[in-house]
Amino acid sequence: MHIKNYRWIIVSLLFFATTINYIDRQIIGLLKPVLEAEFNWSESDFAHIVMAFTAAYAMGLLVMGRLIDKIGTRAGFTFIVTLWSIAGMLHAFARNAVQFALARFGLGIGEAGNFPAGVKAISEWFPKKERGIATGIFNSGPSVGVVMALLIVPWILNSYSWQEVFWLTGASGFVWLIFWLIFYQVPARQKRLTKEEFAIISEGKEGDPGKENTSKVKIRWYRLFTFPQTWALITGKGLIDPIFWFFLFWLPSYFSSTYELDLKRPSLELIVIYSATTFGSFMGGYFSSILIKRGWAVVKARKTALFLFAVTELTIILAQYTTAAWMAVAIISLAVAVHQAWATNVFTMASDMFPSEAVGSVTGIAGMAGAVGGILFPLVVGFLLDTYKAAGNIPGGYNILFTICGLTYLTAWLIIHLLTRKHSNVRLEELK
Repeated sequence: MHIKNYRWIIVSLLFFATTINYIDRQIIGLLKPVLEAEFNWSESDFAHIVMAFTAAYAMGLLVMGRLIDKIGTRAGFTFIVTLWSIAGMLHAFARNAVQFALARFGLGIGEAGNFPAGVKAISEWFPKKERGIATGIFNSGPSVGVVMALLIVPWILNSYSWQEVFWLTGASGFVWLIFWLIFYQVPARQKRLTKEEFAIISEGKEGDPGKENTSKVKIRWYRLFTFPQTWALITGKGLIDPIFWFFLFWLPSYFSSTYELDLKRPSLELIVIYSATTFGSFMGGYFSSILIKRGWAVVKARKTALFLFAVTELTIILAQYTTAAWMAVAIISLAVAVHQAWATNVFTMASDMFPSEAVGSVTGIAGMAGAVGGILFPLVVGFLLDTYKAAGNIPGGYNILFTICGLTYLTAWLIIHLLTRKHSNVRLEELK
């Protein structure tokens, strides 16, 4: 039986996978006050637990991106979701900071494959003019996942304990796998796909469009590092990802300590903030896709969008001057929405500038750069927050961090612009 617009079913699967990914990832930040009280953690202890995740995430991205290009999207996603779901459930057995760090390490290895696999699936299933919108939908999963975590975690905590939080959320990945294995195949093998839609998917692609070729096409992986386009993506992720992880892992604690939010109850403030990221993800992809449909060159459209987002991100600096919780919510909501708009376009640039056979690898490399930044930035965060907490001025540390966040996007955009202004897309022949 043929199904019209089947490619949007694929996007839905990617969206739900990413939602579950971020539910599992965000739990540790929401449970931070509870676990700190039970296990007597310092801010630096928590930073080390976050670093264990990001270190594993960095290594996982480098390995998983290449693995997914080799074994294919369907098998790759099956493997990584199984791995991260098991690791998520193992958190329930942890009883000290070291054991939590080990569980986070396993989670990071598995979750690292989500975006390389997702971006690769987008490149297989969508023409370039639709990839911005498709990536926006897929990349809204983090926002929805975080909001879902805000609703789920307090409910489970009040009904059971923190251990059940990890058990129940970890099991959700196995439910998703059932639907993935039923519905996913590459376009050339998908019998539910109409001829008309296959023609749309094939538009503007090289070689045998829509066909996953993991055996005949051998890419010299090290060659990716010789292209400035790769380094532009490394910059776009390496400088910016640590900022979003700071928003994920420390915002609950920021509002708890600065505005006395009770994290054992659903927090409307945090729900508003993380919901804003969904809007940003959609609009970021939609905006650059509209420019392309109006005749703009693909990379020019993406970079124009990135520049506007970078300028808007400067508003996060104003957060240090607020004294009211809802004013902080408004400023931070704009900042996280703009971040997701930025991330959507950086992800889409990977599929714009590289052939689908290399998308998983190059996305993994760029993501690894973001994770390396995520390893280092928590050291700064932990040091600043511990220092200002000892001085009795907890908001002071966050104020410095908000300033750093605001200035980084323009710096990243300038580097991306310089690296891509004279270079066209990478062709498959150049990677062999």
